[in-house]
Amino acid sequence: MFNLFPYNAKFDFFGKRKYAYIISALLLIAAIVSLSTRGINLGLDFTGGVVLEVGYAKAADLDAIRDDLKQNKFKEAVVQYFGSSETVMIRLPPAKGQNQNQLADQVLSVLKKQDDSATMRRVEFVGPAVGKELFNSGGLAMIVVLSGLLIFVSLRYQLKMATGAVLTLSHDLIMVFGFISVTGIEFNLTVLAAYLALAGYSINDMIVVFDRMRENFRKIRKGSEIEIMNASVNQTMSRTVITATTTFLSVLALYVFGGEALRGFSETLLVGIVLGTFSSIYVASSLSLDLGLKRKDLLKLTDKEKLVDTAP
Repeated sequence: MFNLFPYNAKFDFFGKRKYAYIISALLLIAAIVSLSTRGINLGLDFTGGVVLEVGYAKAADLDAIRDDLKQNKFKEAVVQYFGSSETVMIRLPPAKGQNQNQLADQVLSVLKKQDDSATMRRVEFVGPAVGKELFNSGGLAMIVVLSGLLIFVSLRYQLKMATGAVLTLSHDLIMVFGFISVTGIEFNLTVLAAYLALAGYSINDMIVVFDRMRENFRKIRKGSEIEIMNASVNQTMSRTVITATTTFLSVLALYVFGGEALRGFSETLLVGIVLGTFSSIYVASSLSLDLGLKRKDLLKLTDKEKLVDTAP
């Protein structure tokens, strides 16, 4: 089996965990400050607005449509293909005091200047109440995810590990939220999907490391908790880096070739992959250790088997 890093490498990850804590603390502070001052740029999925479906005789040029709309006071328009390259969906923020049919006529007149075959097929208004409901549902989904992970890791491993995993996952998601706030990425349903996907990605990396730690605690009878946990992270390092790199390159292809519709989705995943890899190596296990994780916490001993705790 190919290993990018030697299986018996001896990098002292836990000895440097204070530096990792400092980096995490600085990033968390920056994220919280941005969220409290700039907030989140909520998309039309959450704020409501007007949805227009426009048909063309041939494949539409999305970049040209965006440029025309921006030059005609529709700077916040979201333009993407809908089903085929001949059908375009345009989403606009709600305009105060303006009839949606008049708004649709103005947009259509702009589009016809570029391509006379443009026809309006559908006009819909998404009210702010629907957007608020979607936002609340997204928040509820995150609470359910975190609660489920806490229960799962507690049952499979140990409560201190579960607490470390949930704190680390919260750390990742807050920092990704901070990135969204700082960059002004529009937070819509596609970005929310990337956000939820990151929760699964981050916890998967943590589970791999936790599995190896539990296995080593049962096999290696000598050595302190730090030594065994360091060995576990080193042994899984090759898998962690290769998985992160292949996933990063796949999402990078989406970022480069996916167009404007997938830009926020791919940017969120790219940043989340980097943060998730960093936290699975440094933060999750370090937090569990500093919460008091001991060898005996991961071992189920019989009456005939007694283990002397070798921790200092």
